[in-house]
Amino acid sequence: MKITGETSMNRTRLVLTGLAVAAAITMAGCDPQPKPEGTATSPSPAASSAAPTGSTATTATTDAATVKACADIKNDIKDNAAKVTKAEKIGPPAGHFAVSAQWAAGSVAILAHSMDANEAVTAASEKIQNEMMSLSDAYNKSADAKPSKKALEAAIKELDTACSAA
Repeated sequence: MKITGETSMNRTRLVLTGLAVAAAITMAGCDPQPKPEGTATSPSPAASSAAPTGSTATTATTDAATVKACADIKNDIKDNAAKVTKAEKIGPPAGHFAVSAQWAAGSVAILAHSMDANEAVTAASEKIQNEMMSLSDAYNKSADAKPSKKALEAAIKELDTACSAA
């Protein structure tokens, strides 16, 4: 019986992770892409010619993408915390699956929003994503799990530091 229960939990986790990945892929396609310069919607020729060129333009674009990624990731963290709190209210034994699934979904959202960020923000967001998946695993293993969130909090502080430097 124990093997059947473990198999069932592994299948549930696989399905929930797959759904979270599918949702993240779907959401990634929803962000509007920046329009290239010189289109009919540009403000004016003077504004276009005042734009920096060369590596400075690339750096400015990267910095803007990093700032946007930081804002999106911070919103993802707040949103996920609210959803985890709601899922925790379900209570064991069924609630731990909802909490586990939410941690997994939150980690995928973090990953999806960190793609265009600079290296420091990407590295910090990967740590957050890994900690969220660890929490997902902990809740998936036990209905009475109360794992520590200190590592996640440390990773969030590291993200705050990386974002403030961007």
